[in-house]
Amino acid sequence: MASLSWSCIFCLFLAGFGAQVGLCFSSKVYVVYMGSKSGDDPDDVLSQNHHMLASVHGGSIEQAQASHLYSYRHGFRGFAAKLTEEQASQIAQMPGVVSVFPNLKRKLHTTRSWDFMGLLGEETMEIPGHSTKNQVNVIIGFIDTGIWPESPSFSDANMPPVPAIWRGKCEPGEAFNASSCNRKVIGARYYMSGYEAEEDSARIVSFRSPRDSSGHGSHTASTAAGRYVTNVNYKGLATGGARGGAPMARIAVYKTCWDSGCYDVDLLAAFDDAIRDGVHLLSLSLGPDSPQGDYFKDAISIGSFHAASHGVLVVASVGNAGNSGSATNIAPWMITVGASSMDRDFASDIVLGNGMKFTGESLSLFEMNASARIISASEASAGYFTPYQSSYCLESSLNITKARGKVLVCRIAEGSSESKLEKSKVVKEAGGAGMVLIDEADKDVAIPFVIPSAIVGKEIGRKILSYINNTRKPMSKISSAKTVLDSQPAPRIASFSSKGPNSLTPEILKPDVAAPGLNILAAWSPAVGKMQFNILSGTSMSSPHITGIATLVKAVHPSWSPSAIKSAIMTTATILNKNGKPIRVDPEGRMANAFDYGSGFVDPRRVLDPGLVYDAHQIDYNAFLCSIGYDEKSLRLVTRDNSTCDQTFTTASSLNYPSITVPNLKDSFSVTRTVTNVGKPRSVYKAVVSNPVGINVTVVPGQLIFNRYGQKIKFTVNFKVAAPSKGYAFGFLTWRSEDARVTSPLVVRAAPSPMGLMR
Repeated sequence: MASLSWSCIFCLFLAGFGAQVGLCFSSKVYVVYMGSKSGDDPDDVLSQNHHMLASVHGGSIEQAQASHLYSYRHGFRGFAAKLTEEQASQIAQMPGVVSVFPNLKRKLHTTRSWDFMGLLGEETMEIPGHSTKNQVNVIIGFIDTGIWPESPSFSDANMPPVPAIWRGKCEPGEAFNASSCNRKVIGARYYMSGYEAEEDSARIVSFRSPRDSSGHGSHTASTAAGRYVTNVNYKGLATGGARGGAPMARIAVYKTCWDSGCYDVDLLAAFDDAIRDGVHLLSLSLGPDSPQGDYFKDAISIGSFHAASHGVLVVASVGNAGNSGSATNIAPWMITVGASSMDRDFASDIVLGNGMKFTGESLSLFEMNASARIISASEASAGYFTPYQSSYCLESSLNITKARGKVLVCRIAEGSSESKLEKSKVVKEAGGAGMVLIDEADKDVAIPFVIPSAIVGKEIGRKILSYINNTRKPMSKISSAKTVLDSQPAPRIASFSSKGPNSLTPEILKPDVAAPGLNILAAWSPAVGKMQFNILSGTSMSSPHITGIATLVKAVHPSWSPSAIKSAIMTTATILNKNGKPIRVDPEGRMANAFDYGSGFVDPRRVLDPGLVYDAHQIDYNAFLCSIGYDEKSLRLVTRDNSTCDQTFTTASSLNYPSITVPNLKDSFSVTRTVTNVGKPRSVYKAVVSNPVGINVTVVPGQLIFNRYGQKIKFTVNFKVAAPSKGYAFGFLTWRSEDARVTSPLVVRAAPSPMGLMR
């Protein structure tokens, strides 16, 4: 009995009064998803949910209410509750239930960037030939860690009244009240029932309110829609003005992410409220682990499906795993964003005693006044640690006598989740004067180290270690970090950015597009480090760049569907860097392909005039679901209407998507696409094809003649295997007119022949 927690003792006590002791020991939180919203009154929905729960609690309404956490009643149907595995299984068999799945935790995918992309101006962010002033009527919802509303990035100076369509609220809480909102931050809510049900209740949570205690939410919101702030810097680095992509747009905050992550039941509650509140776009810089599961057992896929059906565009980050097939947030009804560099780096110089000079990534402002001995950390092993273990500068692994006053060369393993910052603290505690960190994954992310430090890749690391091993008294000196512009061709795809192919539905290319996500300066929470602005890297930072651009498209074209906006962003992207050469991938410098950047690097100067768009609506996504195995019964559970699979596609490749992927080409295959004219009423487009290696591609018709705005024309793309090949091949189809280029990536893999050889 002594080993039992107080909660279990309390459960045993309750058992004497007829309570279900099994619930106490084995219950956990589940999502019960029931498809699209019905016409029922929200209060009736709550009552129906309680009765469903009562049926697995021996008819007890009291126990049903006690187990209930959320009811989803506005954008879609469902609820969250504490259930045993057996109870969850019973509910999964009930009429109207699409899926029942555990409350999983999602991870956060943790400025000059706008100048780099060609958007000029301080507050207007005008694109030549268009007025984007209507952005004051566009509302962006951010599902993240909250917001620091007092930041100058969220000032409402000179902003007009809140749009009349807004139905949200400013929810009070710790260090946050209704007056914390303004004409810029027009709504703020927070959700923690799922978090509290899963985490240790004794843990202290900062700000039980929409206030941001981590900085991530403030950073992403200001990147997309922050006001112009002059003379911003990070400890003297990256000095200049900071602004978001749509500085006059409105912000609504849905805080679902806490110190350990973001739980599904809270995320779904945020989606449900945001749809009802009236947001036009939703931005998420978080996601599941890879590989991602079924769409309707994934909270973000479910929420974004219903958001899209209500006309809300969802923009999400692809993830930071970096390896092939690791892309997440892969549903076709959202836009998924990879991360790139821009033309600014933060670097420290490493000067060796023989005069050799190397540059490494760093945000450390500490500088060595004089040269010092440089050794491999393996030479400073302590206690029971082997030299190999000490080479990774693990906690307590360094001998103070051997490390004091020296520069230590440490390693971080490829795929490691270790903190690079912590390694500099370990070296500092051992008395080290500086650190060179060899990143075996070559991830080019600058870190604010606590001593003079720099990150180098494997090749430079090998040269430094060679110098140490072949020199009697090796010396080095590390300078403080500095801002470096145009040091290498940009953009480059960041090494950490998750890559395709799509692990769940390979016929849908993911990511869709790339945007800056490396070393981005934006607003911050002073609760962390007492800073108002900070530099972060991740696809978390690239996603809000696309959110800002999508907001400008929505401002200029308010009637466009989410898929039309996505199409405009994708088909106008570029695969060339600022020097006009093909974009490359860090760290190896190989030429990038569609699995790295989707359609390419976003070009905001062209998005408002795409010429043609690939549009898709609910009926198209229904046909997509049928093509991947949903029958009419399961489809109707999701849609809660009379949808059928009569118009299904032969494969998911036939969804009217702005990219075309054929992952299993057997000799020949054809897909049909439909484009809508959003350019000049009278225009002629001609097809230009770059064939994937070993594949012949023809387009019928090869010319599209439009006579009016909004006119739709179908065309067919025919693929035929021409030569044996291995793996995926990449090409593109461009529809070219006098004024526009509308480009779609072509991604094809020939199926193995019956003999096991590639065709």
